[in-house]
Amino acid sequence: MAVQPIPPGYRSVTPYLCVGGAARAIAFYVQAFGAKERMRLVTPAGTVGHAEIEIGDSLVMLGDPWPEGGFVPPQEETAGVMVHLYVEDADAVFAAAVAAGASVVQPMETRFYGDRGGTIRDPFGQRWHVSSHVEDVSEEEVRRRLAAMSAADA
Repeated sequence: MAVQPIPPGYRSVTPYLCVGGAARAIAFYVQAFGAKERMRLVTPAGTVGHAEIEIGDSLVMLGDPWPEGGFVPPQEETAGVMVHLYVEDADAVFAAAVAAGASVVQPMETRFYGDRGGTIRDPFGQRWHVSSHVEDVSEEEVRRRLAAMSAADA
């Protein structure tokens, strides 16, 4: 049997987060998002070289910084990447994340495209948009609503 290019249990795209204090981050993700730890490789120095957690039906990889390899955590208040997390009850998960130490970037609200969501920044600098799909909206209707919102803001 040939080796598969994507191993069983993995997807084509998987977020890989660099977090200072990866062990604490894993504990936060378990508490805030109900994550399940799948694996953890600890270096001789005691840092997390690689870890994998499952959140819902998705895999997230993470590890402590490795500056020599260019693997460094977000450095500023704004970040170029955000993880979008669909959950059954976005309000409850958002509240749990804030209670566990996340800060609110964008409060929970029902969005024009049919999701209810909000954005948090976890204690390790990672941004998460937590949402639940609450309305099926056609692309045409999304465009109409966006245009109406833009006109109202003008």
